[in-house]
Formats: sequence, structure tokens, C-alpha cells
Amino acid sequence: MSGGAEAARGERGFLRRLTLATAWGEGLDGYDLGVLSVVLPLIATSMHISPLWAGLIGASSLIGIFLGSPIVGYLTDRFGRRRLFLIDIVAFVILGLLQGVVTEPWQLFVVRLLLGVAIGAEYAIGAAMLAEFAPTRGRGRRLSKLLVFWYGGYLVSVVAAYALVDLAGWSWRWVLVTSAVPALVVLALRIGLPESPRWLMHQGRVDEARAIVDRHLGGEAHFHGEEYGLEKPGAGWRDLFAPGLRRRTIFVCTFWACLVAPYFAIFTFAPQVFAALQLADPRAGTIAANGIAAVGAVVGMLTIERMGRRRQLIGPFWIMAAALLVVGVWTHAPALVIVVCFALFSFFNALSGNLTAVYPIEVFPTDVRSTGVGIASAFSRIGAAIGTFLLPVGISTIGIGASMVIGAALCAVGALVSQTLAPETTGLTLTRTASVTGEPAARNP
Repeated sequence: MSGGAEAARGERGFLRRLTLATAWGEGLDGYDLGVLSVVLPLIATSMHISPLWAGLIGASSLIGIFLGSPIVGYLTDRFGRRRLFLIDIVAFVILGLLQGVVTEPWQLFVVRLLLGVAIGAEYAIGAAMLAEFAPTRGRGRRLSKLLVFWYGGYLVSVVAAYALVDLAGWSWRWVLVTSAVPALVVLALRIGLPESPRWLMHQGRVDEARAIVDRHLGGEAHFHGEEYGLEKPGAGWRDLFAPGLRRRTIFVCTFWACLVAPYFAIFTFAPQVFAALQLADPRAGTIAANGIAAVGAVVGMLTIERMGRRRQLIGPFWIMAAALLVVGVWTHAPALVIVVCFALFSFFNALSGNLTAVYPIEVFPTDVRSTGVGIASAFSRIGAAIGTFLLPVGISTIGIGASMVIGAALCAVGALVSQTLAPETTGLTLTRTASVTGEPAARNP
């Protein structure tokens, strides 16, 4: 085998390992959040907790994400990607195991709050780490795999939780603990990964960055083709709110919040939602809806480079708004109508949900990329946490119909903001997607 062929093979192997190390981390996040949706009713019964505590525990991870994402994002931009990429997964393992020994509602709330911090760290670090190594061609598909694994992890967790509870008779504590097992696999994949060469360039460590590109990527051709040399330092996190980046910060925070708020609110309490809508089998509905979401994520990954970022975001928002509006206005609709509406919502939410791993990474410069993602993730979880906390209360007060109409309104806001502010970044190098001097008129060849 020639030296060039060996180098190409080594490059593909490295990118494959890095993609798996990142995507499995996202899958763990989906698994951890999904498994809670199944066992939360069991926790409420076992611990005799009130709806208030149920809402707090359901929203705990989302609150943790809100706290962890911007802090860890800033630390990642300040001290580098690699170290925190490893520390985060170690914390995930430890906290996952601690769920098996909690005895009081407040203890579970604290552990899951800290797990949320770890998940928020994953959002801020993982996609930035992967994007800064990935070549322009296929970067959108590669980043979309993160959300494919997220939805896959969510689906696997729901199926596994029902099986472990109903067939194996496991306690909810040990069902929650299962998240620590695949985390050990992720830990093994991450040990030994190098630092991001783009981050090193911003630190003035050019020789180290070139050495990593030479060893793991395409050498000088990759270095120049991906425009590493055009990376420019900025003023730090304050740039995110300066005139050049302010519109992008508003766009990313808003579209992400409008996308995930109704999703988390509905699917954290999926069995209760489907029961309130008088579907015959809430468990089957929960599994089916998450299965359709996983399919939507795969379709989004396969079409993102052809469809483009804007088209994959704006149209699905309007479809989701229409689907939730039908459920909200026609709460006593035939079961088939409700199932179709939730199928449409699940599919298109996941399809455009891939953009939460793509747009935030592409529109921010390297020196504030993780900070920007962290702030956007935190902002998105404000709405998600509020929705998750209020949904069980809303079902018992204003009713399921009004709750769904509110979700439809959020989707409409996301569509309007995206139509106005979303740039098209498909086919551009990461250096150019983060440019704030104006949107490039055409794609790179």
C-alpha cells in the first residue's frame, strides 16, 4: 500500500473515531433524558412526590444544561477542547451511578441537575470539537450524526426502560443507572484524542496545529484548503453581543429554544400526554413517536447537504406548528388524526433538529464557538425547562388543548425568526461560515 493511501486510510480512521466519540456522547444525552420520561411516573409513585416535585425532577437536567452550557463553553474556549471533552464524560459516569443510591426527591433532583451540567458541557464541547476537525465537504452530514445518535439514544432508552421495568422487574433506580454503561465506551474512545488545531491556531500555537493536521488529517493540502491560516482572534465572548455577531446570537438562541421547548415538554411526559388525549396505549404511542423522530433525524442527515440549512429549518417549523395546532384545537379528534399529527411533529422536529448541532457551530468564530453554543444551548433550555415544569400543571389546569396551542405558537415564532435571520452556510469552510463581514454570495466549489 502506498504512503498516500495509508495516510488517507489513517485520516478516515481518525475522523471515524472522533465522530463516534462525539456522537456517542450525544446519544448518551438522549438516553439519559429519554429514560426519565418512562420512569418518572414510577418515581412519583415510589417516592410519593407531588406534581411540583415531579415537574422539578423532570426539568432538573434542563436546568443543569442551562447552568452548565455557557460556563463550560467559556472554559472550553479558554483552556481548550480536549481536556474538558474527557472530564465531562468521567463526570457523566459517576453521576449516572449515583442515581442508584438516592433515597429522597431532593437528592435525585441534585444528581440530575449535575447530570444536566454534564449534558450541557457535551453540547458546548462535542460539536465544536468535531467541526473543527471535519472537512468542509460532508461537514453538515457529520455534525447531523450527533442528533441522529441523540434521537437513537432517546428511542433506545424508552424501549429499554419499558423492557427492564415491565419484563425484568427492575427498579427505576437501576434503570436510570444503565446510562453509565455506554458512557464507559465513550470514555475509552476519547482517551488520547488530540487538541483542536483551530483552537491552537487562535492560541498562536501554529506548529502544534500543523503537526496535528499533518498526523491526523490531510497535511498541508488540508491546512490550506480548509483555510486554517485565515482564523482571526477576536475580543472574546463580548463579540457575541457586538453588532457583527448579535444577529446570529439572537437567531441561534431563538430557533433552538423554539425547536426544543415543545419537544421536551411533550416527550418528557409523553405517557401522560397520550393518556390525556385518550389514546388506547400511551406506551406504544411513546415508542412510536420516538421511533419516527429517529427516522426524521436520519432523513435530515442524508438531505442536509442537498437541501441546505435554511430550507431544512424554516419549512419544518411551519409543519410542526400546524400539527400541534390541529391537536390543540381538535382535542377530541379521532385517534388516527392525533397519531398522524404527532408523527408529523416528531418527524419534522427531528429533521430540523439536526440544525442544532450545525448552525450554532458554523455561525460563530473559533475563539467564541463553544461559548456561543453554550449560551444558545442555555437559552434554549430556559424555554424547555419552563415547558417541562409547567406541562403537567397545564394539563390539569388549562387542559391539553391549550398546552398544544402554546407549542404551536412557539414553532411559528421559530419559523419567522429563521426566515428573517438564518444565513445559508452550506458548502462553505468553517472559517467563512463564521465571517461577520457579510454573507458569502456563493458556495465554494
